[in-house]
Amino acid sequence: MPVAYPGMQINVIPVTPFRQNCSVLWDPTTRAALVVDPGGDADVLLAFITRHNLTVEAILLTHGHLDHAGGVAPLCRGLEGVQPNRPVVIGPDEHDAFLLSSITEQARHFGLSGLENASVDRFTREGDVLNYAGRSLRVLHVPGHTPGHVVFVDDQARFAFVGDVLFQGSVGRTDFPYGDGPLLIRSIKDKLLPLLDTPGGDITFVPGHGGLSTLATERASNPFLQG
Repeated sequence: MPVAYPGMQINVIPVTPFRQNCSVLWDPTTRAALVVDPGGDADVLLAFITRHNLTVEAILLTHGHLDHAGGVAPLCRGLEGVQPNRPVVIGPDEHDAFLLSSITEQARHFGLSGLENASVDRFTREGDVLNYAGRSLRVLHVPGHTPGHVVFVDDQARFAFVGDVLFQGSVGRTDFPYGDGPLLIRSIKDKLLPLLDTPGGDITFVPGHGGLSTLATERASNPFLQG
């Protein structure tokens, strides 16, 4: 599914039975690319990347759940044969390390195959700025769905990748042993919604599942954010 993203080309590709939104974005001139949350179906992602003659500079992970990170290892192996350098794998906050290292166990629980534990080259922290494929993405730590969940914000393009923090009309699940519902709502209100008060206006975001939305829309109508 192609999406409007100023200065970039982007396709959102749902992967795995969870239909998780994996984003592939690239500079149309240099063909340098980023992949956000390759949760699985690495063969599908690799076919898309090679068909568009892209070079993946980095793989970004919003959090450690299997449907967002389970395809990292097989995708990296596949890219070894089609580009000269291995992409940098950039993880969420290190508080999600325990999830990244238990993906195969998570997959067995759901009866899924082909998903593997994910190793990262670096974890991220609040305020980090990631410069890849000609873009600068700012990192916000937005816990609650998982302890180390992060959001990647392109302030210039007014675009964000929010993982499973925020959806159209809903928010991420917190019924895990490590989930925290009040923290998630507080994190959204303290970290994401204030972006609307920064220069540039509204921000479009890709959620982990379902259709895209904007922060202004969710602030106005999302029932979980009222009050």
